[in-house]
Amino acid sequence: MRLLGLDPGLQHTGWGVIEVEGTRLSFVAAGTVNSTPTISLAERLVQIHDGLREVIDQYQPAEAAVEETFVNKNPVSTLKLGVARGVVLLTPALFGLKVAEYPANLIKKSVVGAGHAAKEQVQMMVRVLLPASVAGTADAADALAVAICHAHHRASLEKWGAKDFREVLR
Repeated sequence: MRLLGLDPGLQHTGWGVIEVEGTRLSFVAAGTVNSTPTISLAERLVQIHDGLREVIDQYQPAEAAVEETFVNKNPVSTLKLGVARGVVLLTPALFGLKVAEYPANLIKKSVVGAGHAAKEQVQMMVRVLLPASVAGTADAADALAVAICHAHHRASLEKWGAKDFREVLR
């Protein structure tokens, strides 16, 4: 099964595609969709949508997973990130993909073993788990971590008939 992991961002949205066969994970591709800071917010959202559409068209994932966003101190930044996250959730859904959401701490715990791991630890473990993914940006590595987390937890979500782990924990 091919899974798409997404790390939302207004300026840089990371994406990573992995192949899952039983318990074996294989790197397929990863990258970032970048938006132009000098254009309007609406145009930037179109850039994110179009970039993700190209990724989905090219790699044909069966499911997608998105990292939940934490609240920033700056409300304007938080709102803009939330709008970008909406596009990141919407785009795979428009393709009929199931979209799961995972909190950052669960993603880190799934990949590193500690929910408060540093970004560098996550990137290192992504390289260990997916050796072919040595190159790339931090955003792409984060997206691969989301895909790895989904690979590990998707069966639990299906078992409980849940879309995200908040539903399972209730």
